[in-house]
Amino acid sequence: MSAAFTPVPRQAWVRALTAHPPEKLKALAEALAAGHEVRLKSLPQAGLGLLTLTDGAFHEPYYLGEFPLSSCSVELSLSDGRTAAGGAHVMADDAELARSLAILDAVLAARLPGWGEVSSQIDAGATLRAGEDRRRRAMLAATRVDFAMLNNAGGEEDTDGN
Repeated sequence: MSAAFTPVPRQAWVRALTAHPPEKLKALAEALAAGHEVRLKSLPQAGLGLLTLTDGAFHEPYYLGEFPLSSCSVELSLSDGRTAAGGAHVMADDAELARSLAILDAVLAARLPGWGEVSSQIDAGATLRAGEDRRRRAMLAATRVDFAMLNNAGGEEDTDGN
């Protein structure tokens, strides 16, 4: 299968891929990894990440909350001696999904057999995410409030002498 390399930058591959159902991604990763040796560079892990910000006044860190985070790093070895490394961090409580995304990352980054299918999934996912982003921006624009109108209303009441 000859396909053009995806124009989506590598740091956005996980976001684009996760627009698809996890089962589809896991099945694709398993199909592409079949016949290759998959070595885990870091074990697939699922846990919580902490969202940390720095206080503006005292410059001390404080924690806004937790979010689910899974990660994995793999190395694929092909029978012809080629190797490819891939990794993924995903905001989900699913270590197996992180492993699958790491495999897909390695396949596409090294253009291993099947990379065209991964590229197609990324392009389709990026299109889905772009549509979601447009809808979110439209909703945000629809809820925008012009507070300048409130100041004018307050000024009119003050002219009555109250």
